[in-house]
Amino acid sequence: MELDPTEMTPVINRVKRAQGQLAGVLRLLEEGRDCEDVVTQLAAVSKALDKAGFAIVASGLQQCLSTGDGIDSVDVKKMEKLFLSLA
Repeated sequence: MELDPTEMTPVINRVKRAQGQLAGVLRLLEEGRDCEDVVTQLAAVSKALDKAGFAIVASGLQQCLSTGDGIDSVDVKKMEKLFLSLA
């Protein structure tokens, strides 16, 4: 299943934001900043990437349902594996 780039704009923006946050985490580490600040920012990056992943999987599932033969055309095991890979 290929993703529609026009539908991925919000996901792309989220990943770009996470990329900026990750750069901030690196900067905090290089500056020897407080552990709590670093972990808080790292958690924010992780959460942003998780949300992007879930949005991609949800979009793929929606695409399968709308362009296929309904629920029977969805590879349930494959979709389950994608969701679980984000857990």
